[in-house]
This record gives sequence, structure tokens and C-alpha cells, in this order.
Amino acid sequence: MKAGFIGLGHLGRAIAKRLIEQGVELVVWNRTRQKAEDFAKETGAKVAESPAELIKEVDRVFVIVFDSQASERVIFGEEGFIHGDIKGKTVIDMTTNHFTYAKLAYDELRKLGAHYLDAPVLGSVIPAQRGELTIVVGGDKDKFEENKPLFEKFCKNIFYVGEAGKATKVKLVNNIVLGGIMDILAEAIAIAERAGIPKEQFIEILETGAGKSYILDVKKKKLLEEDFSTHFSADLIYKDLHYAQDLVKELGLFSFTTAAIKETYGLAKAEGLGELDFSVIYKLIKEKGGKSSP
Repeated sequence: MKAGFIGLGHLGRAIAKRLIEQGVELVVWNRTRQKAEDFAKETGAKVAESPAELIKEVDRVFVIVFDSQASERVIFGEEGFIHGDIKGKTVIDMTTNHFTYAKLAYDELRKLGAHYLDAPVLGSVIPAQRGELTIVVGGDKDKFEENKPLFEKFCKNIFYVGEAGKATKVKLVNNIVLGGIMDILAEAIAIAERAGIPKEQFIEILETGAGKSYILDVKKKKLLEEDFSTHFSADLIYKDLHYAQDLVKELGLFSFTTAAIKETYGLAKAEGLGELDFSVIYKLIKEKGGKSSP
């Protein structure tokens, strides 16, 4: 089986490597070419000169880039897919996009005789390495079924939700929960420490009660060791929550929680921590809180 892959950031690289380990031959491209070259040296993947050249070699291509602007450049830009052999091909866009863009990309590619799957993933680097991600897919059901064997190579949970755009909406609402739980855990641990409770002990207590969660499980090591090397960056969750606010507005609803959570990560960006793992807000809260009273 052969596929294209664009976007070798932290998560993209982990997914691409997992696909190769599962027997998929990949042709890759990355905006920073050195990342693609390094990946090729490690895995034997082929590096394409541009997205337009890549699409000529494969029937389907995964895209996982920073935001909708980056996805648009890859698909519709000057050297994008539409300037290659796009007809009949399938673009599987795992980027966390703006919900309006996902529907637009589907419609525009359909006019060109191509197919677009709106397919964001839930999870980060470690689940990707283990083949335990969740993928939520919108678009034509026959194309979903056709590509499901590929999804099974790196995902434990696979959901088809209907038309393009719906999967992105699921991801954005999910990330309100993701960002919120990380925020409340970070705040609680920092408060407990300031109150004289050892961090290790408090986390252990959280694990037995209301704080027990998937997010605490996967971020426990980072919180204990204060190693905030990136699995999922504060910049990314901030962008996702901005898109989520647009969705809330579009639906005629309100969410004070989403706004407050987003600005926590906004402060991390302002403090130069945006490229670090989003669990870095623990460090931000702990250090910005000032000294306790004697």
C-alpha cells in the first residue's frame, strides 16, 4: 500500500512513522524540507519536491499541518495538489481546521473530480506511536470505507460522522474539554503546592478521585518532571480554541469557559512558551502566582 504524507511536525511524524512500520510506503513533503530529508534518512520514505509533484505519485494523501491556512496552501496554493494530477485522488485532511474551511475544501475538490475526507485525530504523540489514536471522519462514506484499513494502522477508535465539516466540529468541541481539563489540573496542582502539599502526593490523590482522567494519565510524567518537550503545543490548543469560539458563535450559543481557557494558553504564547507542550501552563501558573505570604 502506498500513500502520500504532508506535515512532519510532532504528531505528523509519529503517525507517518507508524504507517511505515505497518507496511505503508510513503511519499512525504514538508514545508521545512530538512525535516522531510531527516525523516527519509530514518525511514526510507521518498521525498517529493512539492505537493503538486507528490499527488502525481499516489492515489491518497494525508495532510496534517498547523491550521487551515497551511492546509489551503498545500491543497490549493501555487504548488498545491490542484496543480498536479488531482482527479480521482483522495485528500485525507487530519489538520484541526476551521469548520467552514473543511466544507469548502470538500466542495472545491469535488468540482475538480477529487475527494476530501475531513479527518481530524484525537490524541498526541504517544498514542500515535502505539497505534491508539482516535480519528473522526466526515465526507463521502464510500471513501471513508475505502480508506478505513489505513486508519486502522494507527487508530484504535474510528468514527464516521457524516458530511465534511462535522468531524472538525467534533474535534473543536473535544478540544474545549481537552484544554479545560489540562487547565484545571495545572491550576489545582499549583495551588496544592503553594498550600504546602507535595506535588507527587497530590497527583497521587487526584488519581484516586475527581481528578482521575486520561489527560492526567498521559501528562503525569511531564507534570512531575517538568519536562515540557512538545507532544501537543500551547500554540496549537490556542488556535483550536479560537476556532471553537467561532463555532460557538455560529451556533448562537455562549461559553465563558472556552474564552477563559483560551486566554490561559494565550498568556503562555505571550510568555514565549507557545511552542512547548500545552501542559506547560502548569509552569506558567506556578511561576506567575507570585510569592505566598509569610
